[in-house]
Amino acid sequence: MRADLRRSTAPLATALAAVLLGAGGAVAAPVQAAADTPSPLGIGPAVTDSYQRGAFGVAVWTDTPGATVTKVSATLRKGDTVVEIPSVPAYDWDKGRFGLHQAPLKLTEDGGTMPTLGRYAIAITATDSRGNTRTRTDAGVLDFTLKPQLEFAFSAPGWDDRTTVPSGTLTGVQPGSGDVVPITGRTVDVQRTTPPASPVQSPVTDRTGAFTGEAYTGVRPGDEFRVAYAEESDEVHGSAGWTRALYTWRPHTVTVKATTDRVRVLPGQQATVTGRMTDPKNGGAPLAGQQLQIGPSTGNSLHPAFAKVVTTDANGRFTTRIPSLPGLRIDGWTAVPVDPYQSFGTATVGGRLAMPQEARILLRSRALSNDAKVTASGKLRATYDPEASVSAQPVLLEVSADGRTSWRQIGSAHADDYYDTVVRATSRGGWYRLRHPATDVLAEAVSNTFRLVRTETRITGANAGPEPVRKGAYVTMTGSLQHYTNRAWRTFGSGSVALQFQAKGSTTWRQVATGRPAANGKISLKAKATVDGTWRLRYYGDATHFTSPFSWADYLDVR
Repeated sequence: MRADLRRSTAPLATALAAVLLGAGGAVAAPVQAAADTPSPLGIGPAVTDSYQRGAFGVAVWTDTPGATVTKVSATLRKGDTVVEIPSVPAYDWDKGRFGLHQAPLKLTEDGGTMPTLGRYAIAITATDSRGNTRTRTDAGVLDFTLKPQLEFAFSAPGWDDRTTVPSGTLTGVQPGSGDVVPITGRTVDVQRTTPPASPVQSPVTDRTGAFTGEAYTGVRPGDEFRVAYAEESDEVHGSAGWTRALYTWRPHTVTVKATTDRVRVLPGQQATVTGRMTDPKNGGAPLAGQQLQIGPSTGNSLHPAFAKVVTTDANGRFTTRIPSLPGLRIDGWTAVPVDPYQSFGTATVGGRLAMPQEARILLRSRALSNDAKVTASGKLRATYDPEASVSAQPVLLEVSADGRTSWRQIGSAHADDYYDTVVRATSRGGWYRLRHPATDVLAEAVSNTFRLVRTETRITGANAGPEPVRKGAYVTMTGSLQHYTNRAWRTFGSGSVALQFQAKGSTTWRQVATGRPAANGKISLKAKATVDGTWRLRYYGDATHFTSPFSWADYLDVR
């Protein structure tokens, strides 16, 4: 047996009973015997079921080896009223615990044995299989009272009458039967708690338990109200309360038509919104002095921090401006009423409005190959929101003769969120830049300009011979390699030159010999002739020179 449950003295037991039963003075304090006869039986405190007040539970045990508790009974007392419970059954799922959970006590009017509501002192008697018996007279108190509950509602205020009347019903749940009965003649506390809080009202319940408070004027949707009730008596024990917001009202539907002068606001620009508010319930008459909140939005959800409040004039008209807001992700603009009693109905007042974020292009690399291919790479990013997605945004490669004017596009690609954007094009040198044209996502962005140049080359005087040529004999092709420098074509004796051949009826050129030009740029390469075909020379450039254009081709018969 647990020592804390077995160790109980007479003075402490008497004091406990006095505390538990003294609230109403209706229950007589149990008589304490001069000295308890030592018993191996233990009886714990009897506790009222918090959900079902017609029942209580108690722990009973025996310390006699091999013995079991065979019977538990209870006696309930309130003043001169005594109710005997011959048998308190054991719990099926909790060995050593007994209670009335399956057959709670009820009032006589409900077919039970309890004559009245109230708090009853509980005495528990237990017997074990060896004949040992013990009675605990201070086992506990049965809280056989009504459990209060509240219902609370408001009348619906409207645009023309912003008044609400609180009302509700106070009822109690009977122990045992669970019947709900009105609690009459009681005072209920009602208060509007929305700052500044109003004084507490105290309406009284009628014979049905209903109550109605005084009207609150000037209320707004969302205002909070608190209703509360508490009682400690032989009839009712406990408290109930609610805090609820005013969530029903009668809105007044108005008509608002508005437009913007642009659908894209670039950095430094602003969009002008103009519109008019009318009253469809008054023949479309203009509504003057009404306020709207207008600003940028995402998914029709207004950004209140960047919205402006405007007031309609005598003709119901209004106007406002929405500036570019760096870093704000929006996809439109919208207007909402300031007055919570106004509604725009099912229509959404607003529209598309792109606000491209300021952007930048960080140039990563640039190159001009010997075959006139320009390659430039860069990173496109939003200036104020580096995490913003730039995926699929266009990036253009542009060229200019002087790096200042007459820029023209020669290539394009789409940006990626993670990798550099690479743009390629064919060009023979000049001033270049990467540019992102303005879209709904990002404003225009331009990289630093850069210049790429190579020296032009050409092969002149190309000639193949002899003509005709015998099969198996050598064909010699000559020419002169030049490059354009100091504003003139001059001989160039550097690099590698290739002799190429295309057989008659074929579309493929194949390289048959290579060599270097002489210091004066002269070229002389030879290869065996086996079939009829065309011969040509090609210079493939170097780190600073372009590959030469195709030189004149010479056709030879083979005999």
